[in-house]
Order: sequence, then structure tokens, then C-alpha cells
Amino acid sequence: MNYEKLYRFKGPGDSKKESKKGSKNEKPLSLKDQKTNATPGISDTEKASAMLREHVQRLAVMQEKLYAQDKYAVLIIFQAMDAAGKDSTICHVMSGVNPQGCDVHSFKTPSAAELSHDFLWRTNACLPERGRIGIFNRSYYEEVLVVKVHPELILNQRLPGIRTVDDIDKNFWQGRYADIVNYENYLNSNGVVIIKFFLHLSKDEQKKRFLKRIDETDKNWKFSTADIKERMLWDDYQKAYQDAISNTATPANPWYIIPADNKWFTRLAVSSIINERIVKLKLEYPEVTDTQRTELAKIRQQLLDE
Repeated sequence: MNYEKLYRFKGPGDSKKESKKGSKNEKPLSLKDQKTNATPGISDTEKASAMLREHVQRLAVMQEKLYAQDKYAVLIIFQAMDAAGKDSTICHVMSGVNPQGCDVHSFKTPSAAELSHDFLWRTNACLPERGRIGIFNRSYYEEVLVVKVHPELILNQRLPGIRTVDDIDKNFWQGRYADIVNYENYLNSNGVVIIKFFLHLSKDEQKKRFLKRIDETDKNWKFSTADIKERMLWDDYQKAYQDAISNTATPANPWYIIPADNKWFTRLAVSSIINERIVKLKLEYPEVTDTQRTELAKIRQQLLDE
């Protein structure tokens, strides 16, 4: 099953359904139409675990080539509602990666210093170097998600022309979407491969996971009253995600909308897509010149002669 192709959304009109005339269906993205509990191609969790292990091993090999080649950086972005499984997905999928070549950053409420900069500043400072994999657990997309649901947060950024919430109109958000698209294109031109995941969780499954966090004492630390307050804004968040994905998905930087009700499938799909995207880079170890081979042969003989 090619999950990279199945779950890729590269912009408005990217429908897999064709009209009778052969033109693409221009129907806008609707998250309500996207299944959250689908497990296409597989229903055996044991088989899925075995496939995940294979993906982890393949990724470990490609990471070494990525580092050796020192040409590309890979940025993996995870966005989702609370309890969608971002942390556990990162933990399982990246379990075989060398920690020295991978950095994970989680972005919470901006600090006073971060609010004094542009909205891309704090994440830009955490971008992976060439040869490395960077993971953003939440990202600059929070600026068109949480901030869009709570537009009063914009006032903390002290932006020119924004005095009250009433000044934040449709053009403001379209401007931010455009900034993000331009920023990602800029990163692409500098060798950064961006892989964006939206873990699509149902409201019912979130409820189950919240109850589990409350009922199991060792998971109580994961829950806060703020989680319930944000859950009450579920529809607002779904609309914000829908708008963000629709306005920032491009052929070069598509979004992957992954069913998240079954964690075992989420991990399998994510690991498969990461492997598919990185293998397209056709990574190779640096070629050793004849001069270098001659030098290595001399050093080898020197070691043998000790």
C-alpha cells in the first residue's frame, strides 16, 4: 500500500476522484469526509508491527547516508488535536534513528522574547542542519491554528495596524498562509525537505484517551483543565486545520492527513511516508576518489605493520 500517495494532499483540487469529463474535482478539502479510523491495506496489528520495524531499520540506513552526503536536511512536522498520538508516533517511528543526527523540538506558548520577533523566528532557529533530521512537535502552524481560534493572542505580538481583534480580518490570515508557503519554498531551495503530518483524530476517540489519562494515575500528568476547554472549541479547531491545510498544501510541500484513531496504523503510515519521501532523494555515500583510496591503502598497511 502506497500511503504516501494515498494520504497526500497537495492543494485545492487535489481530489482522487475524476469527473466524467476527466477534469479534477475542485471540491474543497473537508476533514469531515476524511476517515479517522481507516486502516487500508492492513488489519493485522502483528503484521503492522513487523512492517514498522522494517521501516525503522530502513530509515536508520537512510539517515546515515543523509548525514554522510551532507546535502539535504529533513524537517518532519506533526500537527494534531490533543491526544492524537504525536509523542508516541515520534517515539516509535524514530526509535532506530541515531540521536546524534536527529533533533526534536516542541513548541508551547511563546515566551516574551519570542513574541518580540516575527512569528517564524522561534521555529527558524530550530531548523535542522544539512545531514540531519529535525522533528517539530507542533510548529509555526500554531500561528494559524491556536492563534486563529484565539485571535486575541495576536494582540500580544504588537503588530503594526492591529489594535483590536476587529483588525484581524480574512486578509490577515491569507497573508500568513502566503508567508508560510513562501517560507517553505525558501527552505526547499536551500535543501530542506519538509514532510507535514496532520494526525486526524475523531472527537469520540479523543474522549476515550482523555478518560484513560484521568483513570490511569501514571497518565494523570498528561491531562490539564485547559485540554477540556480546548475540546469545547472542537469545531473551531477543525475549521482552522481545514483552512490551514487547504491554504498551505502545495505539490512541493503537501500535507499528509493520517487517520489517528488507531495508533498502530498511524505509526505504520507515518513511517512508510517518511521512508518514501527520503528514498526519493536517492541518497548515496560520498564517492571516494582514487587518491583517497591510495591513501587509505597506505594507512591500512601502516596499521598492519604495527
